[in-house]
Formats: sequence, structure tokens, C-alpha cells
Amino acid sequence: GPARRTMGARSREAWTPRLGAFRASPSAFMAGPEGEDLGRDLLSDLRSEKLSEHTKVSLLALSLEYPVHLWPDAPAAEAAATSLLDTLVLLPPRPSALRRPLLLAVTTVLVAGGALGPASGASRRLLPLLLGLACARDLGRGFGPASEQRPLQATACECLRELESCRPGLLGGCLGLLRRLLLEQEGPVQPLCLLLALALRNALVIRAKARAGLPDLLTASLPPAVGGPWNWTLAADSAGHLQPQAPNWPAAEEGECGLAALEPSPEEARELRAAVTQLLDASYLLTPVAQAQLLWLLGWALRGLRGQPPMLFKPQLVRLLGTAQLALLHSVLALKAAFGETLFTAQDEALLLRRLALAAQHPALPLPAHLFYLHCLLCFPENCPLGCTGEEAAPLLLGPQLCRGLLPSLLLDPMALLARLHLLCLLCTDDEDKEEKGQSQSPQRSLEELLAGLRQRAALDGGPRALATLCFQASYLVAHCLAGQPAVLTALTHGLAQLYLARPALAPHFVDLLDQVGPELGAPLRAALRQEVVSRPGRDEALRWHLYMLAKVADGNAQAATLGFLQAAAARCTDWGLQQALLQACRTLLRAGVGGGLVDLLQMLARQLDDPDGRDHARLYYILLAHLAGPKLGVALAPSLAAPALTSSLVTENQGFAAALMVQEAPAPIRLSVGPRKAEGPAPVLRLHVQALEPVYSLELRFTVEGQLCAPLGAIHVPHLCPDRPTHQLLLPLQPRRPAPMRLQVRALYTTPAGLTCHAHLPPLPVSFADLFLPFPPPPEGAGPGFFEELWDACLPGGAESRLWCPLGPLGLEALVSRHLEPFVLAAQPPTSYRIAIHLPPDSRLLLRLEAAQEGGVPVALRTNDWAVLPLVGDFLRGLAAAV
Repeated sequence: GPARRTMGARSREAWTPRLGAFRASPSAFMAGPEGEDLGRDLLSDLRSEKLSEHTKVSLLALSLEYPVHLWPDAPAAEAAATSLLDTLVLLPPRPSALRRPLLLAVTTVLVAGGALGPASGASRRLLPLLLGLACARDLGRGFGPASEQRPLQATACECLRELESCRPGLLGGCLGLLRRLLLEQEGPVQPLCLLLALALRNALVIRAKARAGLPDLLTASLPPAVGGPWNWTLAADSAGHLQPQAPNWPAAEEGECGLAALEPSPEEARELRAAVTQLLDASYLLTPVAQAQLLWLLGWALRGLRGQPPMLFKPQLVRLLGTAQLALLHSVLALKAAFGETLFTAQDEALLLRRLALAAQHPALPLPAHLFYLHCLLCFPENCPLGCTGEEAAPLLLGPQLCRGLLPSLLLDPMALLARLHLLCLLCTDDEDKEEKGQSQSPQRSLEELLAGLRQRAALDGGPRALATLCFQASYLVAHCLAGQPAVLTALTHGLAQLYLARPALAPHFVDLLDQVGPELGAPLRAALRQEVVSRPGRDEALRWHLYMLAKVADGNAQAATLGFLQAAAARCTDWGLQQALLQACRTLLRAGVGGGLVDLLQMLARQLDDPDGRDHARLYYILLAHLAGPKLGVALAPSLAAPALTSSLVTENQGFAAALMVQEAPAPIRLSVGPRKAEGPAPVLRLHVQALEPVYSLELRFTVEGQLCAPLGAIHVPHLCPDRPTHQLLLPLQPRRPAPMRLQVRALYTTPAGLTCHAHLPPLPVSFADLFLPFPPPPEGAGPGFFEELWDACLPGGAESRLWCPLGPLGLEALVSRHLEPFVLAAQPPTSYRIAIHLPPDSRLLLRLEAAQEGGVPVALRTNDWAVLPLVGDFLRGLAAAV
């Protein structure tokens, strides 16, 4: 810091390692010693004349990429944006490469830092500046020569578009001005078109939600004289960010909250049609990606809006139906999804489908483009779909003849093969009721041959893992798409069972598949795999995978065959891994409710296994099976994600059982506080208030005292606490061994609604010196007014005497005694004289004389038979004035 301020601006060579270290790990750098000064140094060196413009552009690039790291909160972002605006204004009038990055940086910092708003001074400076640049106004010599104005205008439009995206509706008052600029061609067409389309769409959507009209929305060409054209209220009411590039047409814009709620007048509808036509006419001058975004925004703006016929887009479709640009083709399909048969005829739909199908078959097509065409075919928006909404089906006009060249092949890239397989599954769904007789290759026949080829490649011993993965991905896709066709699933089940028989090492893939598929394939596949496992034990390596698979597919069916396989396998399980796999299978049978033969098997394993961990494991399973009923057995064996992973497989496999039996540490479910004291009884008693944060059962509060100041405290038991009920008051008797303040450590032991026993540490409870005060025993019968004097004289010579000054505060002596010492007054002549006797357990006494009160305080004479309490008494009396 100090060295930085004395050295002045850093050189380019000094910035290079610093920026490299920051980019390597921004969070770690900002947490280090140099992180605090990075943002300030960056803003300062942007004004230095020692650095070249190229280096300054690199610094600005850092603020564009990492604004949240450099200025993490709104005040820091506001200060940084103000500094960047000052730097922009101070640039000399000559051409500079810094103006456009500075505009982008200010916009980014305000948006990312959350400082954009009507209360932000930087926002109030930036918005008029951007609008002035976008309108090509003369802002003075400080904004560069005329040759730089057009790039600056385009950058200003991009910044305004970013602000409108983050605050939808912000530019709602600028639509007429932007439309006039586009009409007069007073700037770059593409940025202006995209800015106007985004602002128009946002304004229509937000006004439709607010059920407001469109008065002067597109006709006002001049901003208001007061406050500018910024509609912060409309931006605040937009209820979140509207996605300008959402993948689908959002249903939230439909119905009563959609654009149908707008009822523009004939004049407003005419102006809106003119603005849309103006944008569409200018779209020829835009790049393909910008054209696609423009069509998307306008399609959303007009969808469902009264008085705006979709035929406005018809001239664009004439040229776009034959486009080779993927972005434009995607926008055409988006328009089709939005307007359907009101814009696209049946001939248009057939043409689009034929074009997509033929383009997807082009041999020289790159893989991304090929996948795009296939995705368009799979998600094609039909004019009149026959299925239910959301149901996956092939388009009606897309028959097997048109898709003959799109059948999947084993020679294709895996992603292309899966996409074509998806399309083939949809064709098989349509072909379910119409078997094409006389044809050598029906879709279902092609599907079976493809799956057989994939399984054949996956069965190659030592084959690539990718081939096996592709086979199971294809199997899952078929099971997902054709879950309602038993014939296909039966053949698939048989083929997968044969694949496992040929290559048992694929057991993890089978387990993964069983976790993902539904019961249509899962149930028969489990039965087939179980049958294959128990009927063919295999060699040692296959045995390991058989046991692994059996732990997944074993259930209450075919118990005799399963137990016979396990008993035969037990003799061959000689190493630790095989024994653990065998015990995993036993665990699965245990959870499935298998009894009889499993008891004998577990007893045998508990005696014969070589590994002690395995024997303990088997013995535990036997004990659980013998002593727990079915539901409790399932709870004991259920996995617990909260329990820590331990090294012993016995404990690791039974974390749920251990968690059910062990006392677990948890956050405190209650709040405990000390209530007001009452000086009564033979011993001090703390009045505790307990408030439940969650339901608690069988609560036990245990207290321990730091040091030897008090005798051990008993526990307090509460049967049940509930958050929605009043707080409970608990009494805790104290048995002090000497009168002194103390702290109580508190631990709660309780049961949760789930049946787990937990313990939690609560904040310590302080016990003050005054909490130990007790009234002096009443004087014996016949004792006269001199009883206090007798006590006073009895304290000496063995005790101690002292005098001190007690501040009274704003109230007098009578109020102080009434509030703090009333239970201990033995004799008094209010409001000037009080005799106070306090019993301090176990056997100390404290006598006070308060009389002759003066302004601001009262002299106190005290005597006690325990000299150790004198400092505590002084602190207590001096604190009374503050307590009042």
C-alpha cells in the first residue's frame, strides 16, 4: 500500500506478472495481500500517461471479465463506475482505443455489482451518455473525432441492450426515438434493430402483465423533459429477467398473463405493425445470427397479440425456407412453433420436413450440423400433432421412406448413432399397429439388428470401454422410448442377459442401467440376470462379478436357487474382496426378507470365513436377522449419508444401524436463557426459559460448573417441546460452595422425531453475584428493633468492614432500593435510611447501611463475615445506577 503510493503508476512489466497471478486464481489472489489494492490500482493507472493504450485496454479487459472479484458490492461498484466515467470524460479529443472499452466496462461494473438503479449517480450519468451516443448527438470534443462516432454509436447501442436485458422495461420510453433513428438510417442498422426489438418485446410483455395500454409507446420521438426516458418503475415491476434467448416459447406468457391481455386501439395496432414491418425490412442488412435473434424477439412480441397478423412474417419465410444458415433455420422453426398453421401451410410443413431429412443425410455434413438437423426432426413443431401435449412422436409426414437414409449404422459417430436411433425408436412407435408385410426391412427389424450389433461389439473380451458404454446408452434409449411395446422389451431383455453371460465384467454397466430404467424393463431384466447368475457359477473372476450382480438383483424370488449358489460360492471365496461381495449379496437377501436358509448360511460364514472382519460382519447379520422384525431390520440396514465413512467394512456397511444406536452430535434445537430472579427459599434458584426451534422429545439438560464454585447440579428433564407452543420455565437449584459469579456449561440430550438420539452444546449461562442473594432468615421471636445492630456488631472482629460510594443515577435512593434490594431490607426509614441484610450461601452474610443520600449518590457502610466478597460487593453497588 504505502510503497504503491510512493512509486506512482506501475509499468507494463510490473502489471504483467500481477495480472498473470490474478487470472490463474482470482479468488485466491483477492484473498492475498495484494488483492485489496488491485481494483484501486487499476482505476488509478488507467489515467497514467506512462502506460500505453494497449496496456490500458488489457486492464479494462480485466474489469470486463472479473468485475465481481474486483468490486464485489454495490458501493464499490458505484465508486468504480464513477471513476471509469471520469476517465472517459478526461480523454483527449484525438482518436483513442479506450472509449469503447470504457463504455463497456462502466456498463458491466454497474450491472455485475448490483449498483444499477435510480439512486445511483453513475447510472444517472451513464444512461444519458449512452442514449446521446446512440442518437449520434454532438457530445463535445471530448468524445473523439467524427471518424470514431459510428463505432461509438454501435457500442452505445450494445450497452443499452445489455441494460435493457438486465432491467426489462428500462427503455420503454425510448421506443419512438429509437424507431425514428432506424427510419432515418442515422446509425449502424444491426445494433439499432436488435435494441429496438428487445425494448419493444419487453415493453409489450410487461404492459400485458400490468394490463396497461400502449399510449404513445411508439410515437413519442422526444424523451420527457424531466427525469429522462428511463422507466425505473416499469423495470422494477418486471418481476425478474425475461430471457431473450430462451430455447422454447415460455408458457408463462400465455393465458391471462400473456399478450392477449393487451387491447391496443386501431391507431396503436397500426403503429405497432409499422414498427414490426420496419424491423423486418431492415433484417436483410443483418448477419444471420442477428437476423435469427431479431425474428425470435419479434415472434415473441407478436405471439397472441390482437391486431397483429402473423402474415407479417410471410415475406421473410419466402427467402428463409431455403436458407443454408443453421441459425436462420432454427428461427424459422421457432416461428413455426409460435404460430403453427396460421403462418405455415401443409405444403410449407412438408417442404421443411423433406429439407431437414435430406440435409441430415448429406455425407459431407459436419457432426454438429448433422446433430442439429436430427434434433430438428426429433423436436419438429407440427401444425396438428395427434398425440397428447408433451408426448414424444415422429412427425406424421415423416415416414420410413423419407427416413431410409437416416437409419443408424455401427459406422457412425456415437452421438450421431444415438440421435438416429432415437428417430428410429419414434418410427417404431408409429409402426406398432401396421406391420409392413412384403418389406424386407421394417423399422423394428432394423432396430433389432442394430442392438444385436452393438451387443456383439460390447461382448468382445478386452474391447474398448466406449463400445460397452454405447451399447448400454442405446439400450436405455430404447427402453425409454418403447416402454409400451412388450415385444421389443422382451427381445432387449434376452439380448442383455446373453451379453452378461458372454462378458460378466460388464456388471457395473448393468447395475447402472437397472438404476435408470423403469419397471417395464427393470423387473424382467433383474429376473433374467438372476437366473443367469445362479445357474452358471463360472470361474473365480466371473464369480466376483456374479456376486456383485446378485447383490443388485437378488430378491425374495427363487430363494432356494439363490441360497444354493451362495453356499456353493462360499467355499471358493478365499480372499477379502470375494468375501465382502458374498456378504453384500447376503445383505440384499436380508433386506428382501429372506429367512430360513439364510440363517444357516450366515452361521456357516461366521464360523468359516478367514477374515475376522468378514466373520464379524456375518455374525452381525445373523444377530439382526434373529432379533429384529422386518421393518426395524430395514431401518437398521438402510444406508446413512450423514454418517462418516470409516475404515472397517463392517461399520461402513452398517452406517444406518450404527447411526440408529449411537448418540450423534447436532446443532442445538433449543434456545436457553436466564429469566428474572426471585430472592426466596433456602437456596438460590435459576429460572430458565427454554424455546424450541424444532420438535424435541425426551429432552435432558445437563449442567456443569466451571471450577469448584458450586456443587454438582442435577439434570432437568422435559418430555416434549414444540416450536409453536409457549416457552417453558425451568427451575435449576444452585448449591454454591462460595459466593462468587460462575458460568454453567449446558449440554442437551434429546430425541428427534425420526427416532435418533442426539446431543448438542448450548451457549454457557452466566450466574451473576446478585443471582446468589437470599433474604436473611427472619429474626427470632422477641427480637426488638436492635436486631440489625446485633448482626452488625457480630461481624467484627472476625469479619471485614468497608465504606464506598454508590451512584444513584437519575432516580433517588428509594427507587434504587425498591427495584434491586427490596427483599433484603431488614429496617428502614424511607426515603433516607435503609438497613439491608443479605444471606450469601453457603454461610456468608452481607450487611449494608444506606443513609444520608446526597445529590448523585449515597454513602454505603458495609460489614461481612467473609472478606473475599468485598470486591464483588463493590462491583455490584457501582453497577446499580446503570441497571436503574
